[in-house]
Amino acid sequence: MLAERAKQLRLDVELVPYESVESDRSQSGRLEVIDIPLAAPCIAGKLDPANARHVLAMLDRAIAGCVNGEFAAMVTAPVQKSVVNDGGVPFTGHTEYLAERTQARHPVMLLAADGLRVALATTHLPLRAVPDAISQASLARTLRIIHAALREQFGIAAPRIAVLGLNPHAGENGLLGREEIDTIIPVIESLRAEGMTLIGPLPADTAFLPQKLVDFDAVLAMYHDQGLPVLKHAGFEQAVNLTLGLPYPRVAVDHGTALALAGRGEADPSSLQAATALCFQLSAHRRRA
Repeated sequence: MLAERAKQLRLDVELVPYESVESDRSQSGRLEVIDIPLAAPCIAGKLDPANARHVLAMLDRAIAGCVNGEFAAMVTAPVQKSVVNDGGVPFTGHTEYLAERTQARHPVMLLAADGLRVALATTHLPLRAVPDAISQASLARTLRIIHAALREQFGIAAPRIAVLGLNPHAGENGLLGREEIDTIIPVIESLRAEGMTLIGPLPADTAFLPQKLVDFDAVLAMYHDQGLPVLKHAGFEQAVNLTLGLPYPRVAVDHGTALALAGRGEADPSSLQAATALCFQLSAHRRRA
């Protein structure tokens, strides 16, 4: 498939079989590939459930290499969830699949762009389900995972994490909701006692002001659309998605499959390039840790 796409797009690239981690990769225009055969021919932009298990086979090979130490980290491109399900395999996304295969009980989504890092306490939930999904236990686990990742993967010795409130004005002392008083503040105070530097809970409408962001290494938002619109506005083309809590660094692009652009040479590769560069950086920090 890669050879056909390269020919179709008139790309001058030599594809050779991957042999070992000791291979010489200094030669420009040469790409080592682990060949995992397709079940059926792949036409650019056309979904085919026959190849659903091919997608998962590639993921399984990458997971195995990361877990056994053959590979240092993983970068993932977009995946069309619907076609995997149409192929008879229940699949909700990369993050859930990777967590299940590595028995990671509490994966955390963190997105980064233009120096801004935003993690999520909850991910793809209806708004009415968000408050019930935020418990003291889950929030504490999330903050510990973020704190550890900032130290071990980003090389930040003493991370400063801003914690957003759930309600407008961070609840305004209970007037606009008690989640801050009953859940978020007790967790912040408990983890501060363990030595973490946590700021908050902060009102989300002012926490992302540039003069405030300089004091934070990461921001924890309580739900998907509380933090991600700001991050994507800051640098959509360079935004990347990290899964924290796995036994290895995993970075993904922050966009979908764009099937209408497939095979035309018109898609913007900036997010994939940013994800690859960040993954290299994270794996280097991890090796030095």
